[in-house]
Amino acid sequence: MNIQINKLIKNIEKVVSPGGVLLGDDVKARSDAWPPMGGCLAKAIIRPRSTAELSEVLKLCHAVGQGVVTHGGVTGLVGGARAGKEDIVLSLERMNRIEKVDTINRTVTVEAGVPLQKVQETAEEAELLFPLDLGARGSCTIGGNISTNAGGNSVIRYGMTREQLLGVEAVLADGTIISSLNSVIKNNTGYDLKQLFIGSEGTLGIVTRAVLRLRPLPRSGNTALVAVENFEQLGHFLRDMDSALGGTLSAFEVMWNDFYKLIVGDGSKHGQPLASSHRFYVLLESTGGHQESDKARFETALEEAFESETIVDAVIAQSKQQRENLWAIRDDIEGLTEKLFPPILFDISLAISQMDGYVDEVRKQLTDRWPHSQMVVFGHLGDGNIHVVIGVGNFDPATVDAVQSIVYEALGRRHGVISAEHGIGLDKRQYLKHSRSPDEIALMKTLKQALDPKGILNPGKIFEETATSQ
Repeated sequence: MNIQINKLIKNIEKVVSPGGVLLGDDVKARSDAWPPMGGCLAKAIIRPRSTAELSEVLKLCHAVGQGVVTHGGVTGLVGGARAGKEDIVLSLERMNRIEKVDTINRTVTVEAGVPLQKVQETAEEAELLFPLDLGARGSCTIGGNISTNAGGNSVIRYGMTREQLLGVEAVLADGTIISSLNSVIKNNTGYDLKQLFIGSEGTLGIVTRAVLRLRPLPRSGNTALVAVENFEQLGHFLRDMDSALGGTLSAFEVMWNDFYKLIVGDGSKHGQPLASSHRFYVLLESTGGHQESDKARFETALEEAFESETIVDAVIAQSKQQRENLWAIRDDIEGLTEKLFPPILFDISLAISQMDGYVDEVRKQLTDRWPHSQMVVFGHLGDGNIHVVIGVGNFDPATVDAVQSIVYEALGRRHGVISAEHGIGLDKRQYLKHSRSPDEIALMKTLKQALDPKGILNPGKIFEETATSQ
């Protein structure tokens, strides 16, 4: 450890609470990527307990031009939390307090290190709903959700994180605290500064607190797993159910046969609620305000889909446990990555009309080059977002690059988006050109330069940077 970094860490120890600095083996014992693939390489992990402490840490780092990488739950898939040997990690894990629940205005104020599931449970205790939901709910944090503008399972009805956020507090690279903790829905007083920090992956500032919008807790819920035989019918089924359910459709998750068969194969802990011979499976959910009438409408809509031969089989959850069992199939990402290890994961968006041809093209190119490769597809079809997981037997950089080129070049030809939910990080920055124009990228760099001229916040994430003189 060189003299400058050693002195910096000693100074940081003076401004953070006891236990706030991890060094040596305590750093190496932690992962900075998901799936975990080796220990963290950073010089230190700093764990402030408050916005004030984080501000003081950033002032010290900014003074010497020290790069910092922010850690939330470390569940992202694009290397956004990956730290180099010369970096310091700032973990917000000790900033994990629920500060205030306002049941009248339907808001909750939280610190950025609060896990998503804790916010969901807090809202439910107050008979309200925080609708953001994804498989990593137990470990991902609100700060991470904001920094990547996370989507998840209910986007079709409630929108992404951006739509759940009323205000933020953030710390800039030089330690300046920007407190924009707005708590009203309508606020047109100048620039909406929170938008700078939503989806910017910690490169413009570090979110420390947030005011989240809560919704009415649904009084009814209906869930079904449905089999569909061709892709065109998937589009018809989505349109018909969205119309028939009168705005109560809250999830429309599609699993291609390869995903379903891999997860519910012989001996699976999930059982096999539907035969594994169908081409597509839809996990469908509707939430509303009256259990009996909503259930009748849900079942009638499914009956109409049967009569029109849009769907060929279905199972309707009859209890909370059955609902959780169906969702466990869709959410078993750990089981999926274990079976395809080492997995190469993709999170993309494109027009629904383009999806079937896109998947077929990518699958063919992979099979031509790696005959024993595996590819599984699933995702939030209702909002145009699908996940592609590929296993070709190894994870060396040249192989990963070749796979990424196949996936992203085919996507670019269809005007798709290389990242729907997880951001750009390190892993996707060379492919950003497939989804953003040179002028857009130039404007992003202008914003970065204005707010972080020394380039210390999540250095190298989203795009390579050239910092000014330190």
